Amino acid sequence: MAFVPKLVRASDESGVICVYDDESKPKAKHRSHAREILDVFLPAGYPHTVTADYTPYQIYDSLQAFSSTIAGLLSSRAVLQGFGVGDAGSSATGAVLLTVLQESTGRLATIVFAHRLGQAIEPECKYYRFLADILNDSAMFLDVLSPALPGPAKVVALCMSGVLRALCGVSGGSAKASLSAHFAKSGNLAELNAKDGSQETVISLLGMLAGSVFVRFVQSRFAVWLWTMTLVGIHLWTNYQAVRSVQMRTLNKQRATLLYTEFMRSGRVLRPDQVAVKERILHWKAPNIEYARRPPAIGEIGITDLVTFRDSQYVIAAGNTGQKIYLKEGATTVDAIEAWLTALDGPRSVVNNEFWKAVGSAGWDLETGAMETGPAVRIVVEEQKLEE
Repeated sequence: MAFVPKLVRASDESGVICVYDDESKPKAKHRSHAREILDVFLPAGYPHTVTADYTPYQIYDSLQAFSSTIAGLLSSRAVLQGFGVGDAGSSATGAVLLTVLQESTGRLATIVFAHRLGQAIEPECKYYRFLADILNDSAMFLDVLSPALPGPAKVVALCMSGVLRALCGVSGGSAKASLSAHFAKSGNLAELNAKDGSQETVISLLGMLAGSVFVRFVQSRFAVWLWTMTLVGIHLWTNYQAVRSVQMRTLNKQRATLLYTEFMRSGRVLRPDQVAVKERILHWKAPNIEYARRPPAIGEIGITDLVTFRDSQYVIAAGNTGQKIYLKEGATTVDAIEAWLTALDGPRSVVNNEFWKAVGSAGWDLETGAMETGPAVRIVVEEQKLEE
């Protein structure tokens, strides 16, 4: 009996969109209107093309954006009052000069922040994502406070708010890029960012619509302060929940420490979602261990240290303030993590091939580096023949 190929169905990332009958006539499958609307704002193939923590993060992120938009309208009105809108004694030129001063200080702060902390944002993206909103909310408070201040203090307050808002932009934007790369698991980073922009646009429009009605009824200084504090509280809580829901698969200093501590205690290698439950966002007391950010000075690395770590891709030297890790040229991400765990546990360290296999099987990414938060200094150690 001969068999003839037959067209059965066609599908896209979202599932089957068309089936064919015995005569190969197409019959489209109709999706619900709700699904059609969701497809406008969610990545194609959702939820299979994103990580499991994408949904809770986006829910909380949308809620925080909504409350932040309303609070932002209150602060914007306060800024306009600070610039002299509604004050017959104020001039347009003075308002323009104040705007220029505010923008200039903010942009200079952006350059300094990016230079000093730019390399730390990706390894600690959850921390800097939450820090961004703390900075933004602090800027809102200064904006709301500014109309009640005298001239010089008002200028300082508005410039400080500009600086804080600029730092928020660098911290939040960079951390968000790192989080997006984490969520996109099917090579769909560009589309995920585009759809995230669509979500933010809708949430901002809804927030501005609700806020436009809201600000008409919030006029007194006490009411403005009360509602600003309430909205900021909601904003920070929802943002904290959003960041807490993220289950990063890379090992930074805190996650590596939590993972190894539990392994030493119970012999169990935790998964990324289990470590995320234990992970702290703002307050984590790190051990006195650091990666070198500059070449070793005279006496920082002794001959004993070089001999001890002759066969390793790192050297750990004891200093006055703790231990310092010097990675050798060619050190991999696994070497950097192993160096941290060795410094953490000392001679008792049980890091071996079986441990790394268990870590990889638990779902951890051992290719992407997230241990170093500063300049990546590498040293070269060569064997030297002693003269007799």
